[in-house]
Order: sequence, then structure tokens, then C-alpha cells
Amino acid sequence: MSEENNLDGIVSTNFIDEFVKEDIGPGGRCEGMRVHTRFPPEPNGYLHIGHAKAIYIDFGTAERFGGVCNLRMDDTNPAKEDVEYVDAIKEDIRWLGYDWEDRFYFASDYFEAMYQGALELIEKGLAYVCELTPEQMKAMRGDLTTPATCPYRDRPKEESLDLFKRMRAGEFEDGRMTLRARIDLASGNFNMRDPVIYRINHAEHHRTGSEWCIYPMYDYAHPFEDAMECITHSLCSLEFEDHRPFYDWVIQNVTLPSKPRQIEFARLGINNTVMSKRKLRSLVEGGYVAGWDDPRMPTLCGLRRRGYTPAAIRNFSERNGVSKVNSTVEYAFLEHCLREDLNWNARRVMAVLDPVKLIITNYPEGKTETFEVENNPNKPEDGTREVVFSRELWIEREDFMEEPVKGYFRLFPGNEVRLKTAYIVKCTGCKKDEAGNVIEVTCEYDKDSRGGNAADGRKIKSTIHWVDASDAIDAEVRIYDNLFTVENPEEGNFLDYLNRDSLEILYNCKLESTLKTAKPGESFQFMRQGYFCVDNRDSSPEALVFNRSVKLKDSFKPGK
Repeated sequence: MSEENNLDGIVSTNFIDEFVKEDIGPGGRCEGMRVHTRFPPEPNGYLHIGHAKAIYIDFGTAERFGGVCNLRMDDTNPAKEDVEYVDAIKEDIRWLGYDWEDRFYFASDYFEAMYQGALELIEKGLAYVCELTPEQMKAMRGDLTTPATCPYRDRPKEESLDLFKRMRAGEFEDGRMTLRARIDLASGNFNMRDPVIYRINHAEHHRTGSEWCIYPMYDYAHPFEDAMECITHSLCSLEFEDHRPFYDWVIQNVTLPSKPRQIEFARLGINNTVMSKRKLRSLVEGGYVAGWDDPRMPTLCGLRRRGYTPAAIRNFSERNGVSKVNSTVEYAFLEHCLREDLNWNARRVMAVLDPVKLIITNYPEGKTETFEVENNPNKPEDGTREVVFSRELWIEREDFMEEPVKGYFRLFPGNEVRLKTAYIVKCTGCKKDEAGNVIEVTCEYDKDSRGGNAADGRKIKSTIHWVDASDAIDAEVRIYDNLFTVENPEEGNFLDYLNRDSLEILYNCKLESTLKTAKPGESFQFMRQGYFCVDNRDSSPEALVFNRSVKLKDSFKPGK
């Protein structure tokens, strides 16, 4: 599809933009064409935070230039692929806010065309059937000073055509033969030393069933698919840079409707986690986590369940930039981006995670009143809510200390604190059980301090949150930490570095009653505690479950 490009006002944000501008500008290889990109995941697992960067680059580049981006499932390896992953990938991309409209494809859509392309290569003398085993092929691949060898390289094309058609018909067992491109056995780029482009695999495919028993290799399928979809710019991670000559070779030697350009960018690495699909699958199948969407996982569905927002992930991807050099980003920066978003948007509520009873002894029994509390100081338009207050409250256990340490300004006998938005109270003592555990704290309130300000102007050093005991609702709260204890668990056996304390579950937490209508995925700031969201799998109106998304305190130091 072609239309005139107007490059005025398009600000380049990275080197890819510069290449695209050059290509679609006057005299460029894509002059007059609409920018067309694609995101081509293999449906053999769930997308993770590293994929978010690729999604941002593929869809974002198209957006900036007024182009379009396809979604394509590279389903050329039937043994590892499943419709479950297809559905999950689509859901994750939509959640991030990107849309492929009606441009959804599978590599398997092109199986017949790829097969015909392979026949064309054989006819041209540019491909041949090889009977070397993988071990033999490896032994004969040569080195930087020695060319590779293959006894089948000069096989007559008629013989290769016959054998390839018989491979297609299912005459041979797995591994018996391959189809190789005939390029240059002495090439300094080993990817050009007659690479395999088809192998035999009698596996059931999630879309085509048993129709095919030969499947194209990714390096052959990838340029073929791009060209069939008239992609202008094929944006890939950096490990495909050495594969680009073969990408261009396929485009040049097979009759195809377009000539895409491949451009590579650096992958995104993050510390304190792993992002290999194989390793993530091991975590799931080994029972080390509670599924692909476990909130400790770097998968997009795991991050979503933990409370990450599309805006935070898109901001994270954008701020990391696009480069040609691989780098590792602090996990703390991802948390920083989430904290920024939630600090601005999340409603403030009161929740007591480790409750102990607070009795206001001079407050009239049976009396209740309400206080108006702002929902979000950043957004006055979010309004206010009313919270119930009475004689008995819940407070955090750590907000009382019978014998205070130096610098402790919360509740202890004789000390005053402010109850958030309510009254000033003075601690008068506590009650303990037989084991010596504090089960009740007593205090007296200053009835003239409604709203939290003393009538005589005295200064109160500490403010604590609370929840009314008669109005509170119970909830389960899950506190998550890094899944691994070291920054780089990829070094060595990653399972040796699992953090056994990465999940703490708190039961019978006390929350203000306004949260009883909270919906799955909805985020809140629990005052003084952190940011939490309603778990989208296990929570229900009858049994609320909240996940801590991120702490209040920001450990990330910009420019570090």
C-alpha cells in the first residue's frame, strides 16, 4: 500500500527512525510507501518484559510515521507451540494498548508458498537435499581458515527435487534429510555456509495438524513472511545481525512481492530475574512459581497481576531508549516507572496489615461518626470518601512500642499521635496475653482536635493510619520480593539462587470498608504501606486478595 509520506514534524527518537526517514524520503528505497512493521513472536511461551521493548519499537515506529504494524505468530516449530500461547500473546499486546486491527497472521499461512519458494531455489541450483546428520554437519562445518564440506552439495537438482518432494510426502523419518541453501562453504559468516532451510519433523501442528511433516527453519521463514506481508522494515533484536546476509539472500533469490529491510536493535536485560523462555518454563513446570502469571515472574501477565500498568511499562520501554549495545537495566527502574504512575493515579486508602486493637477509653460507647478523606491529593477531581470512626479501631502493631527506642515518635505510654484525618490521641497503656504479646492498646482522645489539629496549636510529631473495627473488612495480602537473591542469576544454575522468602502471605488484614467493591486489577495506595492491587485470579468479593505491587520508598537513583 502506498501513499505520500510527510516527514515534517516527525522527530527522530533513535537510529531506527533515522533509517526509516532515509528509506521513505525522496530517493529512498521505500519512497512513496507507508511504513509497515511487524511483531513476530513464537507462540511457545508467554511474553515477558523484554518483549515489551520489542513491541514498543515495532508498534511505536509504525505509529510515529503514520504506518501500521502486523501481529504474526512464527509457528514453524510445532513441538513447542500451542494455541494457549497464541491467545495469551494477543491479550498481552492489547493490554499494553497496541492494535494490529485486521493484520493478524501465522507463519503457517505461508507454508505452501514457502515450499514453492524452496522448489524455486532447487530449480535455480541454489538449494540441495543433504543427508548429513547434525553431528556430521557440525564436524564438517570447518573453521575460520577451513571451508565447510558437504558430499551432497553437487547433487543434481533433479535428484534434490525428487527427494524434497518425497520429504514433503512423508517418506523419510525425522532427521533423515534436510534441505540446505547453496551459498558459500568458505564464508567468514558461518550463517552463510549452506544453512539448513527445511527439516523433517513428524509432529502435530496446532493449526495444520499432520498436513505437513517438513518445516522451514526460522532464518528462511522470517524474510519470506516479511516479504509476503509487504513489510518495509523488519526490526529485530541484535542477535539477528549476523543473520541479515541470509535474510537478504532469501529476499534476492526467491520470487517475492516486496523487499523488506532488516534493522537490528539491542535486547533489554533486567537484573534479579531471568527472561529465557526455557528457564521461565522450568520455573512453572517445576512448581517454583504458581504459573506463568505468578506476580514474581517477569512475564507481562505476571506483571499485570502484580499491579503493573500499561502506562508504566510503555514509559519504561521508551525511557530505556533504543541502541545497538546490549545492556542490563536495574529492576528498580521498572519499579520506579510504576511508582511514578501509581503515585499520580492511585486512590489513597487505609489498610492495617498487622493489626492490633486500639481502644479510645474516653470516647462514648455506641457513638460513631464519619470523616471525609480525599481520594487522591494529586487529583482533586477524584473527590472524597467517608470513613467510619468509633471507640475501637485497628492500628499497625509496629505503631505501638511499650518501651520506645530513641527516635520513635509513634504510640507509647504518655505520647500523643495524630490519627489520620480524625483526632489526636494519647497512649495510656496496653493489655497483653499470657505469652506477653500486646493484644490491645489504650488511649484517650482530645475531643477538641477533630480533623487532627490541636486547638492550642501544640505540635504532634507523628501521624498514623487506622481502620474502624466495627466497619473493617478482612483481606489476604501478599507481599512479593525478587524471585532471585543475586543480580545475575544467569551465571551458574539459576535455580540455586531462588529467593525462598520471595512471597509472604498476611491473613486477616483489616481494610477500610470502601474497598469491598474493589475490582480485580484495580490499584490503590495503602497509606504508609505501598501500592497494592486486587489479585485478578484469586480475589473475590467474599474473599478479597491484594498483591503488593511496589513499595512506597523508591530505591532507584536516577543517573546512577
